[in-house]
Amino acid sequence: MFENISLFDGAVWYVVFLFSVTLHEASHAFVSWKLGDDTAHRGGQVTLDPIPHVKREPFGMVLVPFLSYALGGWMIGWASAPYDPRWALRFPKKAAWMAMAGPASNLLLVVIAAILIRVGMFLGYFDAPASLTFSQVTAAATQGSVPQMLATLISIMFSLNLLLFLFNLLPFPPLDGSNIPLFFLSNENAEKYSDLLRNPAFAIIGFVIAWRLFAVVYPPVHLFAINLLYPGLHYS
Repeated sequence: MFENISLFDGAVWYVVFLFSVTLHEASHAFVSWKLGDDTAHRGGQVTLDPIPHVKREPFGMVLVPFLSYALGGWMIGWASAPYDPRWALRFPKKAAWMAMAGPASNLLLVVIAAILIRVGMFLGYFDAPASLTFSQVTAAATQGSVPQMLATLISIMFSLNLLLFLFNLLPFPPLDGSNIPLFFLSNENAEKYSDLLRNPAFAIIGFVIAWRLFAVVYPPVHLFAINLLYPGLHYS
């Protein structure tokens, strides 16, 4: 599904990537601020302006996305929102809500993209594609650069945010999903678990496991989600 795409698609890719990752981190920052930790707010991360996020993580927000696109035709990268670890230890469930805010924002963008595709099909702007790729979840029903650009943008918005949602929910450190157990642990056990999550060795091992597992999990979920978009059709 991760195919080589054009430079035009690359520009669209980066716009979607930048907005999606910025929203993800801004959601972390906003929820932590509202739940009592103003670290990210003071750092300027409670914003949809990508510049503060790029300044904080230029490697993950600029260099790696363009490098991964040049090498593989798709973008990967990261950003981060600071938080007070003492606050997280004192309020583990609040810290868990902060962690879940990022993937939730990506799921919201998946839903919005799906709605735009269905509305576009109803209005005659989009159609089901003849074949599926990561950046072709829907196809322009009419000729022209603008319809094609919109179809590509919404397709990438759907696929990339589904990727960000699923990957970040995997229950391995340092991903957001590793915080899910905090909802169910006592404060004492949550503190022990949080100490474990901060161990660099566990973070490295967890990321390697998550990366390998995700390569198996994502393609069928992506295909299932696309088939839900087009009742009566069956892509395989």
